[in-house]
Amino acid sequence: MRLADKKIIALVSKDFEDLELWYPLLRLQEEGAEVHLVGEKAGVEYPGKYGVPAVSDSAFDEIDPSDYDGILVPGGWSPDKLRRYDKVLDMVRHMHENEKPIGQICHAGWVLISAGILEGRTVTSTPGIKDDMMNAGATWVDEAVVQDGHIVSARRPPDLPPYAKAFADLLAEQ
Repeated sequence: MRLADKKIIALVSKDFEDLELWYPLLRLQEEGAEVHLVGEKAGVEYPGKYGVPAVSDSAFDEIDPSDYDGILVPGGWSPDKLRRYDKVLDMVRHMHENEKPIGQICHAGWVLISAGILEGRTVTSTPGIKDDMMNAGATWVDEAVVQDGHIVSARRPPDLPPYAKAFADLLAEQ
């Protein structure tokens, strides 16, 4: 259980991409990490894009990101909602400033763009937000998984196995 001492934030909001939340979350739990689902409100059931629900453990304003070792941002349509919360952007900035692992897949890049942390970074995402990523100052590449320092990015659900592994490996190194 190489991640037994790790605590991770997994952001959740309505219309998250089901697999992009659950696959990495379960993968990290299998390795012993404690993963907390964090949404706008605690104890709320958020429906996934394809109907798989997730119940938040905590609200954005109830947690201290310094208590956590990393953050996962799933894709789907939820990143467009998540990036509107100052607390979410503050969490992402905290992780960035402290060089803690940040995982983003598919449309999750929108959250990192709004947090203002992509300047000079090499990342990937769904091709649908390629221009957004580049306009935020990132170098965008069409690869399954890209790790640039503490940021791990992936394109879409077929890339989940190498994405979840890369994020878990990075956490284990911290």
